[in-house]
Amino acid sequence: MILPSASTTSLALTAVAALAYAAPAVVRLAPAAAPRAVLLAWLLHGLLLGWSLMGETPRFGFAPALSVTVWLVAAVYAIESQLYPQLQTRWALSILGAGAVLLALIFPGQPLQASASAWLPLHLALGIASYGLFAVAVVHALLMLRAEQRIRLAADTDSGLPLLTLERLTFRFVTAGFVLLSATLLAGLLFDEQLYGTAWKWSHKTVFSVLSWGVFALLLVGRARFGWRGWRAARLLFTGAGLLLLAYVGSRFVLEIVLGRSAA
Repeated sequence: MILPSASTTSLALTAVAALAYAAPAVVRLAPAAAPRAVLLAWLLHGLLLGWSLMGETPRFGFAPALSVTVWLVAAVYAIESQLYPQLQTRWALSILGAGAVLLALIFPGQPLQASASAWLPLHLALGIASYGLFAVAVVHALLMLRAEQRIRLAADTDSGLPLLTLERLTFRFVTAGFVLLSATLLAGLLFDEQLYGTAWKWSHKTVFSVLSWGVFALLLVGRARFGWRGWRAARLLFTGAGLLLLAYVGSRFVLEIVLGRSAA
């Protein structure tokens, strides 16, 4: 737990970032003010991540991994909101962002090994970036399914974007996430001993990562060759994302919190 020993700066950044994230969800802001609040929260969140990951004792674990993932989702939203001002995901993002920064405060993870390779941060960055892209894909898939259901009910889609646009964006993020996940697994296979000081082994993290890679590969092949869409595609996306979540965040949670052990 970090609460008793957290620095004043870290606590202040966490509090302000959480409030900025929560503002659009709990306070009725003007249409122009809400995106600015999310942007401010994103900047503060990034500053907080830099403070915790690049300080004197860098720490990482399941909660910081989730925090970085949500930060990446917020970054994508900031870009998409400029391209598609009608996109309506701000309320969900506010809740996720506030929860992520608070969770990382309570569970800051463990110090990174001093003996680890200088390339380890890049390897972690590739993995977490793939997490973020798949998380964005899941958000868009949920919006896509909701729009599809409302169309069938002859109601307003209420998503802010046309169904086909949501579908196209979903698979673009899946493709980008798959490329980064492939690069992460390949780097781990070829350079695991240099990165972590140990040879490649079939740990729980590795097994779940490879399984998720297989599911995403199947999804992309099915989309390209058979035109999979709607619930059929979404089920595979959710399954792959769930396996990927178990791969790092799940295994680290069990080791850090349930078993109270360090993790490589």
